[in-house]
Amino acid sequence: MFRNTRILAVVAACSIAFVLTACGGGAAGSEASSNSGPSGDPVSGGTLRTVLLSEPRNLDPAILQNNLQGQGTLGNSLYGTLMYGDQQTDEISYSMAESFASDDGGKTFVLHLRDGLEFSDGSPLTADAVKFNWDRLKDKSLGSNSTPDAALVESSEVVDKTSLKVTLTQSIPAYAHQLSQTAMNWIASPEALAQGSQAFDADPIGAGPFTLESWTRAGKIELVKNPGFWDAPRPYLDRLTLTSSADEEQRLNSVVSGGADLVQAANWSVVEKATDAGFQVRTMPMAGGTFVALNTTRAPFDDVRKRQAVSAAIDLETLTLAIDKGAGVIAETLFPDTSQFYTETPLHTYDKAKAQGLFDQFAAEGSPLTFTFTAFPGKELVAQAVQAQLSQYDNVEISVNRVDWAESGRIYGQKDFDMMVAASNFIDPEPALFRSFHSTSPRSATGIKDDQLDAALVAGRVSESIADRKDAYETASERLAETAPAIFYQRTSETAIASDKVGGIQMYGEGSLLTAGLWLAD
Repeated sequence: MFRNTRILAVVAACSIAFVLTACGGGAAGSEASSNSGPSGDPVSGGTLRTVLLSEPRNLDPAILQNNLQGQGTLGNSLYGTLMYGDQQTDEISYSMAESFASDDGGKTFVLHLRDGLEFSDGSPLTADAVKFNWDRLKDKSLGSNSTPDAALVESSEVVDKTSLKVTLTQSIPAYAHQLSQTAMNWIASPEALAQGSQAFDADPIGAGPFTLESWTRAGKIELVKNPGFWDAPRPYLDRLTLTSSADEEQRLNSVVSGGADLVQAANWSVVEKATDAGFQVRTMPMAGGTFVALNTTRAPFDDVRKRQAVSAAIDLETLTLAIDKGAGVIAETLFPDTSQFYTETPLHTYDKAKAQGLFDQFAAEGSPLTFTFTAFPGKELVAQAVQAQLSQYDNVEISVNRVDWAESGRIYGQKDFDMMVAASNFIDPEPALFRSFHSTSPRSATGIKDDQLDAALVAGRVSESIADRKDAYETASERLAETAPAIFYQRTSETAIASDKVGGIQMYGEGSLLTAGLWLAD
């Protein structure tokens, strides 16, 4: 099977020692000083400049998205974290929370906060504030990406100042992972939120390592050290300056030119260039990946045979060469071989003869396969590469429809597409895999409804045994391959790129960057 061995070597090296060591070009484990971070103890002071992938609509934590592609860096800076998953094992580490435990298999949990937590205005951060934020997230009118996660809390009860008991709609032993990767991880002052969005954007009150000094729309967000942060002597930085750019090459160039100290990347070719240039490159060891989603809720892909035909027709090696000159890591299996859930079950099998046979069969039945690939900005190359491959076959026709991101909500919500690019990225598969492919999930891009797949995803969600969960996800892999709602083609790059002066780089979840531990060498 195809693998880009050079990039995999870099990723593997980063996976072994994500925070303690740096990773760079050449063979795995190379120690070139040009791509090593600073050594010694963290240094206090300085201003770190970073570039986000997108600018926030506002500073309400409910609206920010807790991932690399969204505003994880900003959310973690202003609001801190209750907890986060380890970047290697995804085991939960606690920060503002001391624990989030269940004694009944995941139906009820008790959240215990650290004593003495304060918002940046000096008011106490208590269990009442957590309840307010979590209850608020259930309001669909907010338009929060985290509403489905908060809605899993059936009820909550403040036990005392630092304790909140929550009852879920179903048993989810791994619910802490779900919570940590959403806006539920960020708690804002209820009193500040009550002042309205305009007032809150001018003065967002959280309990994070930084506070807002100024925000120039389409310009800079200037953050300054929160002197009352609970985890002294963190943050080490005096200031954090955030700008944004959707252009991967432009973000890399900002580090190359010295205009930024740290950026994040979601493109493997950019990761390869940064590695070759000798920068620090830290990549999350993600499972799942980016896939071509086939809309199973309407013709033509409500017919499983037509999904299987397109899947068999696509050569993933050729696809990744067309997209990023082969720099990407192909998602051959649902989990990488470093995962505790790894099995050898292939997600995809290229079979040109099978594909052509099915295309001919459809034509003979009077319904030759014709469909449209809906391509959002940045994904046109994927659409064109798929179109180019399918053009080699008879009795299949694909057109490409380019649309703006402004249309994404309608297209996604109304399932108004035949084919488009989507993603499901995770270390632990819960909750991302359930959200992406369970028939009841509002976030399922494909709309797949398969009883065996549903049962496997539920078993993986509710089981407390790693062995049982592995068996469940092996079944899920088999059903995804058989029902073909998604053509996984590439692991997603959740990567931080930095100069050799930046220390303390650490991410969690889907590339959400923790900023309290960042520091700059003299």
